[in-house]
Amino acid sequence: MNKITKILALAFMAVASIACNKIDDPQGNGPEPLEVNTNNISGKWELVEWNGAPMAEGTYVYMDIERGKTYTMYQNLDSFNNIPHVITGSYNLAADPELGAIIRGSYDHDNGDWSHRYIIKDLYENEMFWVAKDDPAFTQKFCRVSTIPVE
Repeated sequence: MNKITKILALAFMAVASIACNKIDDPQGNGPEPLEVNTNNISGKWELVEWNGAPMAEGTYVYMDIERGKTYTMYQNLDSFNNIPHVITGSYNLAADPELGAIIRGSYDHDNGDWSHRYIIKDLYENEMFWVAKDDPAFTQKFCRVSTIPVE
């Protein structure tokens, strides 16, 4: 049973990775970036790259970002036996004239603020890129997913 679960997780990650990739257009007419606002970032997202590298096999982070400026995160980075750790909180978007859209957040249950504020560098229909405002080497790539498989 454990092998079947791993195979299904790998298949899901492969499909999500393929679905997220932008189509190469030799004329440079790729998809237009979206305006960063609560409507366009709302939805279900999977973290697929962290600091330019794919997520380690068997690890995951999913975010369900709500228009009402709240989110639910499902991750197994700090959990045992592949049991998802569910984290809730709120976020805020602000416009910086030089940097663009900045997202920051806090965790519910007195767990404090996110460790970084992030510049949302690129937002497309199916992917977005975050760069830590205080550490440009800290990057994250998210791909939109239709469902979160660990809810």
